[in-house]
Amino acid sequence: MPSASCETLLDDIEDIVSQEDSKPQHRHFARKQVVPKVRKRNTQKYLQEENSPPSDSTIPGIQKIWIRTWGCSHNNSDGEYMAGQLAAYGYKITENASDADLWLLNSCTVKNPAEDHFRNSIKKAQEENKKIVLAGCVPQAQPRQDYLKGLSIIGVQQIDRVVEVVEETIKGHSVRLLGQKKDNGKRLGGAPLDLPKIRKNPLIEIISINTGCLNACTYCKTKHARGNLASYPIDELVDRAKQSFQEGVCEIWLTSEDTGAYGRDIGTSLPALLWKLVEVIPEGAMLRLGMTNPPYILEHLEEMAKILNHPRVYAFLHIPVQSASDTVLMEMKREYCVADFKRVVDFLKEKVPGITIATDIICGFPGETNEDFQETVKLVEEYKFPSLFINQFYPRPGTPAAKMEQVPAQVVGERQQVLVTEESFDSKFYVAHNRFYEQVLVPKNPTFMGKMVEVDIYESGKHFMKGQPVSDAKVYTPSISKPLAKGEVSGLTEEFRSRLGNHLTSTSRPSATIRRGSASSRMVLRLQRLHQDCALRMSVGLALFALLCAFFVKVYN
Repeated sequence: MPSASCETLLDDIEDIVSQEDSKPQHRHFARKQVVPKVRKRNTQKYLQEENSPPSDSTIPGIQKIWIRTWGCSHNNSDGEYMAGQLAAYGYKITENASDADLWLLNSCTVKNPAEDHFRNSIKKAQEENKKIVLAGCVPQAQPRQDYLKGLSIIGVQQIDRVVEVVEETIKGHSVRLLGQKKDNGKRLGGAPLDLPKIRKNPLIEIISINTGCLNACTYCKTKHARGNLASYPIDELVDRAKQSFQEGVCEIWLTSEDTGAYGRDIGTSLPALLWKLVEVIPEGAMLRLGMTNPPYILEHLEEMAKILNHPRVYAFLHIPVQSASDTVLMEMKREYCVADFKRVVDFLKEKVPGITIATDIICGFPGETNEDFQETVKLVEEYKFPSLFINQFYPRPGTPAAKMEQVPAQVVGERQQVLVTEESFDSKFYVAHNRFYEQVLVPKNPTFMGKMVEVDIYESGKHFMKGQPVSDAKVYTPSISKPLAKGEVSGLTEEFRSRLGNHLTSTSRPSATIRRGSASSRMVLRLQRLHQDCALRMSVGLALFALLCAFFVKVYN
């Protein structure tokens, strides 16, 4: 292979350009003679394409979001914070669920019905092909439930990151943020209080002063979600109150799982916080305290009475008793006895004239006897609470009370007469009603339908009772005639039948006769319409003639 020769020297690149080549200045001059050709385009369409993303792209920050919140005021405050952050980022918060691109479902785990509503909303969102983000206490407490699989979850202490979770969900990803906020290993109250917020009521600011509690109630599922007590510093709470008043708020609600326990984890107390807050409440504005359990307010009764007498603090306090039986309270692990509750209420009623005391009662807690229940009834009769929340016990999954022997939901020894008129939705029972229009489910015996039946009530639920027909009871038939079959036409009186007689008879004639009858009927109708048209035209003509006559008479006179 011949070797390459390197003896020939190359000239500089400038020297390689021949004399005939265009010089740079010539090329520049020629460029000036070029006239660009303008290409016409649809300006409107161009602008629309400029401003609109491609149809197959997903750009977070422009979608519509529907937010649904269940449960307590603490949960509502979390929902307001999440709405504020999303709106500040550019998302549109909509009141129309069907119009939304994403549903943010903020759940409550206190009772079974609240979780049932939450689960049904998830199912509906999936049926409507909505993007879904879950929040609140249900997914925080039990994130591995089957119906939560594959869905994005934001924990109760991570609501300041809701935009990230929504953004990733819209992109088609599943994100779960369930961690706790800590500072040097110490648990914090939660997300910062100075986040953007959209208040459901612009006049009311809900401030969560702490999260979690110090109790371990055997029936409570919220403890699994909110955890142990973690309080916000007093200065942060006061700053939040000041900001709220500057934004036109005239009422502040203090909320938490137990306001009475506030500050025990950071070396302060609820009265210390309240005295700082009343200093910044403007004249004409009011402060409302949230729920407090009896053990943690007992040592602050004197100070609490003074605060509740302050002109800018509502004389109102929510103190749950749950049961007036010490045996039941011990099984609940409520850490107080009935005497403690009475001491709190009696002291406040004496020191704060006219105070409103609200309380809660749980009925049917495992092991509760009729005697236990009667003790609670006596307490209610004695104090006549102006605000009383009565709740059926619900065994929440994972709680100690759910493993206890349950009290059967029975109404013993009650006999009622019920009228059977329908079939239940699940087709397992017939539906009847007693004289108070309460729903009673009875066995599906065909002879009961449409009858008045005497039953013994043996079970009750939230919206129904179950009755067992009395063996020797008489079954009454209210109707004097046999009921019509389903789908049968009613109102066919003899007079109505006689009017239809000719028509009904004609249906039995040969088809040719029917056609002739139909043709005759159509001819009669046409003649009637022709007659009406002639009469109308004649009336209009006479009216015009009268007007013309009147006109000429006026002209010639």
